[in-house]
Amino acid sequence: MRAETMNNLAQSEVFSLTLVIGTYLAALALYKKTRISLLHPLLTSILVIIVVLETMGIEYESFQRGSHLIHFMLGPSVVALGFVLYEQMQYLKGNVISILTSVFVGAIVGIVSVIVIGDLMGADQALIATLQPKSVTTPIAMGIAEKTGGIPSLTAVIVVAVGIFGSIVGPFVMKVLGIESRIAKGLALGASSHGVGTSVAIQIGAIEGALSGLAIGLMGIMTAILVPVISFIISLF
Repeated sequence: MRAETMNNLAQSEVFSLTLVIGTYLAALALYKKTRISLLHPLLTSILVIIVVLETMGIEYESFQRGSHLIHFMLGPSVVALGFVLYEQMQYLKGNVISILTSVFVGAIVGIVSVIVIGDLMGADQALIATLQPKSVTTPIAMGIAEKTGGIPSLTAVIVVAVGIFGSIVGPFVMKVLGIESRIAKGLALGASSHGVGTSVAIQIGAIEGALSGLAIGLMGIMTAILVPVISFIISLF
């Protein structure tokens, strides 16, 4: 009876939205105060929400129905990056070839590295297919995984983990390597850490955020095309 009551509560949009938004804002405030990388607001929010759902005996399906508005807003939030990109259009002029080349090479390296390392470690084809789109935004990554024989739900978890890791490590690595180009920073964060990396890029600057948003789209398109092509080529050897 209690479990049924909790599941009904979780299906309430007010409860689910309050839990998600309230938890994230609290986690963000904690991160800003401590500046501890392991307390990244997205990671902290996920862990807290899992604990709350488990403690209250709420099924994930019930929680998902109650928070469907957040899922819906993922699409418009990515599209909204196009406006930021439009405002920084002048930085694209003269850099089109370098931008396309950078993202193209990044997509190839990401896919090939997963296949090679997976084979060396004895991973089966399903796991490799699950990991291949790790650097692509979640909706696209899940679609690619499903079409190539991977596990979409596991891909979603991996994408989030990669995004958090890249957003934490990426700025540090670029600082150590002395990378000063704002275009390079934006492309690197967007191509490797998708939406989570883009949120960090926007905090760095408008140009970085715009190019990071562009990299998300380009990376998604190129990965969707290259995954089956590279897999086919490698299967010939």
